[in-house]
Amino acid sequence: MYEQSLVKIVEPIKKTTISRLNKGKKWVYGYNKEHDLVVISKNGQIGDIIEIQNFQIALPKTPKEVYSNKEKKWKQFEYPKELSRLKSIFDWRAYPEEKKSQWFDYIDEEFNRRDNGFWFNNAGTPTYLTGTHYMYLQWSKIDVGAPDFREANRLFFIFWEACKADKRCYGMCYLKNRRSGFSFMSSAETVNQATISSDARFGILSKTGADAKKMFTDKVVPISINYPFFFSPIQDGMDRPKSELAYRVPASKFTRKKITSNEKLEDLEGLDTTIDWKNTGDNSYDGEKLKLLVHDESGKWERPDNILNNWRVTKTCLRLGSRIIGKCMMGSTSNALDKGGDNFKKLYNSSDVTKRNRNGQTQSGLYSLFIPMEWNYEGFIDQYGLPVFNTPDVDVFDPHGELIDIGVIDSWQNEADGLKNDQDALNEFYRQFPRTTEHAFRDETKGSIFNLVKIYEQIDYNEEMSRTLGITRGNFQWVNGIKDSKVIFYPDPKGRFKISWTPPVNMQNKIIIKNGVKYPANEHMGAFGCDSYDISGTVDGVGSKGALHGLTRFSMEDAPANSFFLEYLSRPPTAEIFFEDVLMAIVFYGMPILAENNKPRLLYYLRRRGYRGYSMNRPDKIWNKLSVAEKEIGGIPNSSEDIKQAHAAAIEMYIQAHVGAKPDGSIGDCYFNELLNDWARFDINKRTKHDASISSGLAIMANNRHLYRPNAPIQKPKLNLSIAKYANKGNTSKLIKK
Repeated sequence: MYEQSLVKIVEPIKKTTISRLNKGKKWVYGYNKEHDLVVISKNGQIGDIIEIQNFQIALPKTPKEVYSNKEKKWKQFEYPKELSRLKSIFDWRAYPEEKKSQWFDYIDEEFNRRDNGFWFNNAGTPTYLTGTHYMYLQWSKIDVGAPDFREANRLFFIFWEACKADKRCYGMCYLKNRRSGFSFMSSAETVNQATISSDARFGILSKTGADAKKMFTDKVVPISINYPFFFSPIQDGMDRPKSELAYRVPASKFTRKKITSNEKLEDLEGLDTTIDWKNTGDNSYDGEKLKLLVHDESGKWERPDNILNNWRVTKTCLRLGSRIIGKCMMGSTSNALDKGGDNFKKLYNSSDVTKRNRNGQTQSGLYSLFIPMEWNYEGFIDQYGLPVFNTPDVDVFDPHGELIDIGVIDSWQNEADGLKNDQDALNEFYRQFPRTTEHAFRDETKGSIFNLVKIYEQIDYNEEMSRTLGITRGNFQWVNGIKDSKVIFYPDPKGRFKISWTPPVNMQNKIIIKNGVKYPANEHMGAFGCDSYDISGTVDGVGSKGALHGLTRFSMEDAPANSFFLEYLSRPPTAEIFFEDVLMAIVFYGMPILAENNKPRLLYYLRRRGYRGYSMNRPDKIWNKLSVAEKEIGGIPNSSEDIKQAHAAAIEMYIQAHVGAKPDGSIGDCYFNELLNDWARFDINKRTKHDASISSGLAIMANNRHLYRPNAPIQKPKLNLSIAKYANKGNTSKLIKK
């Protein structure tokens, strides 16, 4: 049975605290620093606190009375025919005064729902819609008419409302599946905000200028012109503009007070708000002030256009000094990495809400959201808008009355299985309908020097079995802080190490001392490879990561054979922290390390601490052929073309033998997807970008060092193997001399 992990109810605050503050209506809309959550309730009271992708959001408190119809599901409310005849404020002004009063409550309630959201009974469960979501469902016209209610969209709008409420946030970066409705939802939000904003600018960008224009003309404009008269300002220019939608009057919301006032139309202050689109480019909207920027198909910007460069520019359009005055609604599926997907992936990863600077902002300023395809796949959503994850045991119907007789997980897997003989087609399917972020950023196979079929088989297996692989995050430390004593490993969710295996206790911290020099006692069990760095800080503040990988070899010990058991990909504040991390790992496992010696500080660090015996010499040279420095510290250079080729060949050999599906039907046990993805993207001409590939390849070479051992010439005496011949005449045989 499928267990969803997208959203969960959490209890970070005591119920008594919530109750006490609810009583005084003390909860304020926005970021609550004391409890580190975002409140999206506007009435001072909160209910459930949910967590979506590590982002905690406090919902409004469930009211005593929740709207319910006979079907107990969402159904668009019918717009009164009499009001539907009124197209503008001018028509309302001319409407008989005696008839207006009957519609005051109706119009007020619509404004209330727009502001505060709406509760309804969905399959027996009180369900909250944000005001923006309500406007989308009730008043937005899309290509199929009225939108369907979907639970996935509800979570999307809740997340978006929290982004709007959080003063630290520039908006959202939404990684989606195909046909998830993002273009229509973002268009609806654009119109919703623009029609209540004064002196504001709203912008639209897409993968091309033509796409942005199409979104404007086919989505934004139809939604705008189909708004009811009490939400719709008077617009300038033509009814269906091609480049700009301009709103002028009325400026404030159409409330009972406004309805009953005797203000003349010409006395109403104008909105002076516009919606437009721009051609795709790094400098689109540069220098302009925006209330909302919609970034559609941002994962499909191809060279020379660069979504990263564009975001660096347009981000400044959303702030005044340190104050954020606008938001960005960004969403897309991803192209292949070399077709714009790589930059979008970087932007998505830099929007992780768990990784913030001291101002409380993510690196990009955005908040990342990924909703797996199983939540929003056409044909597998029931009449209540809920996804049908598993194949149902009873009859389940979609909103159109069609029977759903298979679960989305089974259906998706069947389709994926049918494409396994065409890896590029499978990867495209994964990108279009991803169940994980790994799927969403799956690359094409044609650019890789390694067997991507086997790599992706392993990645898929790891993702499927992620809960049972037994990978633990953590750190190493010296017992009682006493260096050069014994090392222990302690789990830590934020730890720098990921490990899948530790040796038995009796094999941990095993050291052999020869002539006063320490050597690893478990050399027969495996080895480490390391891609180090020498400088703590970098000019751009980024720099490459320090990489360490541990790999076992076949042995008679209680250890998995030919298995990567440790991964370290991190850049601590100082290089010394990294060096100490490496030292503790190799001591704990009692295994040697093969590291690049062109960045020698790590190797000098090991020698200075008395662990020169742990540093392997380059396996392709005998001792008397090593340089003075190589004899002193060990290691292997990365400059030699022979070494580069041997390194790549080592990885290729390992992948063929131990990654993905094996001839006996089993799957390899390389469980680190970050490593696998680095292999998939490995470029032998740009090795510096692939820290994980460098260190893992060195680990493979270290375990197979006998393959690289040079054959020293052996002087052998010449042997005369000729056969003696004799003359056999007479009574005596005589040797025939040559």
